[in-house]
Amino acid sequence: MKLPRRRLLHLAAGAAALPAVSRIAAGQTYPAHPITMIVPFAAGAGADLVGRVLAERMRVSLGQPVIVENVTGAGGSIGAGRTARARPDGYTLDLGHMATHVLNGALYPLQYDVLNDFVPISPVASYPNLLVARKTIPARDIQELIAWLKANPNKATAGIGGGTYVLLAALFQKETATTFSLLPYRGVAPARQDLIAGQIDLSFDVPEGLSQLRAGNIKAYAVTSDARLAQLPDIPTFAEIGLPSLSLSNWYGLFAPKGTSGEIIAKLNAAVVDALANPAMRSRLGEIEMNLFPRERQTPEVLDAIVKADAAKWWPIIKEFRIKAE
Repeated sequence: MKLPRRRLLHLAAGAAALPAVSRIAAGQTYPAHPITMIVPFAAGAGADLVGRVLAERMRVSLGQPVIVENVTGAGGSIGAGRTARARPDGYTLDLGHMATHVLNGALYPLQYDVLNDFVPISPVASYPNLLVARKTIPARDIQELIAWLKANPNKATAGIGGGTYVLLAALFQKETATTFSLLPYRGVAPARQDLIAGQIDLSFDVPEGLSQLRAGNIKAYAVTSDARLAQLPDIPTFAEIGLPSLSLSNWYGLFAPKGTSGEIIAKLNAAVVDALANPAMRSRLGEIEMNLFPRERQTPEVLDAIVKADAAKWWPIIKEFRIKAE
């Protein structure tokens, strides 16, 4: 049976509109079931702590559980890659990092594009890194540490928990004319445990390791921040000791796979903004020297700009110094 031409055109127009209507409906009903937040580093690391605190607060806003899944390996690129390949429906997110979403693009042969295969949701926090060592290292300060490393070329070992630490270790060696072996770890927490046990000599750590410093289980020599940390006023910055190239601010940001709709991104951004305004969350992250981004900078556009600016800054340096992950 033939349909009248007017009826046929009406049906065709309705069919063409279905994908758009479907996307709008999905945005309106999202989220309808639990969300997975991939943390691409080991449990116990700074990323894990930030991810779990953030996920718990986002659950309140979204009305669905946000389940943290630690997917480790290759400097965080395995976890980030899983997010890049996930369906762009808002149910798989990535707690990204300066390493996973910038540095790894120049350090590792990746199966995804760090600049184009993700949609930014919001920056979360920034933080410095500390150069730390086992407690039995004889050096009392950074100058003595450099002298000790020069006197023992290629004998020291450094635990490397991700792309940022590959970069920092390589820059440190080049700037100080020292040489030591880099041992890859699935995050800073496992490296810290081996440092405490005396199985490695050095590492670049994050401020949640302050309890181990206070307990005397490890030593700290310098910090990558622009100013000394309030909780470690005796530890100099790298800039103070004449190594400004090691001044580096790490950051965490939340990302979704490329193709995720604007409606879903807006809901996720609102949940992040609400979480970052929570006093308990702010206090918990402040205890480990995490600097939360101010409200006006908690936008997808700001995170996108941060990623592009860091790639423009660090990729040429990585290329110039021929830095590669093991």
